[in-house]
Amino acid sequence: MTTTSNHFTRTILIAVAVLLGMFSLMSLKPAAASAAKYSVASSSNITKTAYHRASSKGAVYNISHTKKLASLSHYPNTTWYATKKVTLKHGSTKAIYYAVKNGAGNVSGYVWHSYLKKGSAPLYLKYAKSAVAMNAKTDKVLWSKSENTPRPIASVTKLMTLYLVEQKVANTGSTWDSKVNTSYSGLKRMGASSVYGGFKFNANSYTVKQLYQAALIESSNNAAIALGQWVAGGSTPAYNAKFIAMMNAQAKKWNLGRATYVSANGMEQSALRGYGYSVSGGNANMVSAKDVALIAKHLITEYPSVLSDSSRGSMTVAGQLCYNYNNLLPGRKYYDSSLKVDGLKTGYTDLAGYCFVGTGQKAGHDRLITVVLHDEDEFTETRSLMQYVYAHNLI
Repeated sequence: MTTTSNHFTRTILIAVAVLLGMFSLMSLKPAAASAAKYSVASSSNITKTAYHRASSKGAVYNISHTKKLASLSHYPNTTWYATKKVTLKHGSTKAIYYAVKNGAGNVSGYVWHSYLKKGSAPLYLKYAKSAVAMNAKTDKVLWSKSENTPRPIASVTKLMTLYLVEQKVANTGSTWDSKVNTSYSGLKRMGASSVYGGFKFNANSYTVKQLYQAALIESSNNAAIALGQWVAGGSTPAYNAKFIAMMNAQAKKWNLGRATYVSANGMEQSALRGYGYSVSGGNANMVSAKDVALIAKHLITEYPSVLSDSSRGSMTVAGQLCYNYNNLLPGRKYYDSSLKVDGLKTGYTDLAGYCFVGTGQKAGHDRLITVVLHDEDEFTETRSLMQYVYAHNLI
């Protein structure tokens, strides 16, 4: 009886040992870096595969597992590329690791397989408070962050102003050579301001085209107001108020429920007041990222010639150099030739932060429009957003 019992016990122990061996590869968790070295039980090359962290846990180690090289918690939105599968042995147990490297190539090492999830890391924009990527042909939102939250939009406002200018030129007897009265003293002072100026009104009139280019490329605030007054039929602050009503009417016509305007150029009323251009209402234009993208879509698709000007790095208008602050254009710091960026509009105030509407169209794809609002790194994040859309075949 005792012999039989011992045999049964031995059988049970063997079975348990086999089961433990079967599960050791899956259950072994990384030991502390100060623990005894891990040794390589087996290793094989694999096709380069993208992974991202499965949770906030885990770290990248050297192959002997004696040194932590990076915590995955410090790389929440990083794609890790695995090129090798390695079985590491520690004592009597084994575990599967991947040899990985981040996209920048400055961090590499070995990560326990359960700390990784197959696929590229989801895009994350650190600084932009709102952002959207949109297909200009279908209006489909391809990626977004707080897309429906109205925010101050600074000079991105000028896209609506320029649309209404285009509309008047296209639908009335006015032409690009029509003269716009720029004699109002507030506009002249605004143009000469070290903060809000850039394009000086040295004359009492300019052509529609000259002011259009100054407002689009140089982001001239006085040019935008003068154009708005011209659209509304006059050249004084009273006509500025009429034009703002037209801006809001157009937003309503497009069913942009998250867009309200109080200025033609994006300056806050606290700043406009000193130039005689404050109106009733809030302090700033409030528009969501999605609605900004829709406004840009209307401007680009209905009046595509805007891209001829928005794609220029600079140009001379009425003897003054107008500089385009879009740093995704050719020759600029953040240029990526594959993105084919040809527009569209920058903006900044202390209240709005850095805002940018980007657009481009790669061969064989629909046009892409991106918007980032209240950003601190608008060109890097726009470039990342555009690259993400194309890399994931979203357009």
